[in-house]
Formats: sequence, structure tokens, C-alpha cells
Amino acid sequence: MNIAFFLLPKESVIYLRPDSTIRQALEKMEYHRYTAIPLIDEKGRYTGTITEGDLLWMLKNSAEVSFETCHKYQLKNVPQRVKNKPVSINADMEDLISLAIEQNFVPVVDDKHIFIGIIRRREIIEYCYKQYLNRQNG
Repeated sequence: MNIAFFLLPKESVIYLRPDSTIRQALEKMEYHRYTAIPLIDEKGRYTGTITEGDLLWMLKNSAEVSFETCHKYQLKNVPQRVKNKPVSINADMEDLISLAIEQNFVPVVDDKHIFIGIIRRREIIEYCYKQYLNRQNG
């Protein structure tokens, strides 16, 4: 099955640039109720995913970063504890499922490594569930 069928396009995805601030990330996460947001550079390439955990560990482990000063620190300087891997739009379903085991969403890139959207774990689970039901009823 073509994974493009599951794609939430970039225009519908909330993302940030690596030069965005910790405060901007916290505000977007709070507003949209997300726990992770993809980072897209100025050329449109996926550079990683920033998570609530990354931000909390930065606040905890950095004496100079606090809620009062987080507007001064860019996301490119926040260590990402987990490296969410993207898939190519040409990837197969098995590649997608194996990444979704560990990631809430899977970033999707084109042949030039330009970010084109995400596939959420929810859609992958729904697909797997439908496949399961088809086997049970078939």
C-alpha cells in the first residue's frame, strides 16, 4: 500500500524552525495540546522533532535557562533525547509500522529530503486494525 494515502500534508502540520525559541515551542505545544513538534529548516528539510521531554530536561539541566529566560534560547540548542526518523514517500508499510512503534508520528520526506508531511500513529493503527478484521472475516 502506498503510504501517501495516510499523509497529513505539511500545510496541515504544526511545525517549528530550529531557530524558534523554547518559549515558542512551549506555547505551540500548550495551544495545540501536542507533546512533540517536527522541526523544519529554512530550506524545508526535516531536522528532528522537539518533545516536551527535551524542553523539560533543558530547563532542569541548564542553570541559565528558566521559564523567565526561555524566550532567549533557540530549539537548535536543545538536545533531542530521541531521534525521530523520517521515511521517504516511497517507503513501504513495514518501514512505517516499525517507526510508529517508537514515534507518535512519522515525518515523511520526498526524494530531495524535503519535508512533505507526517503520518500519525493513529492512522497506522487504524490500518492495521482493518487488516486484522479483514483476516478475521475473510
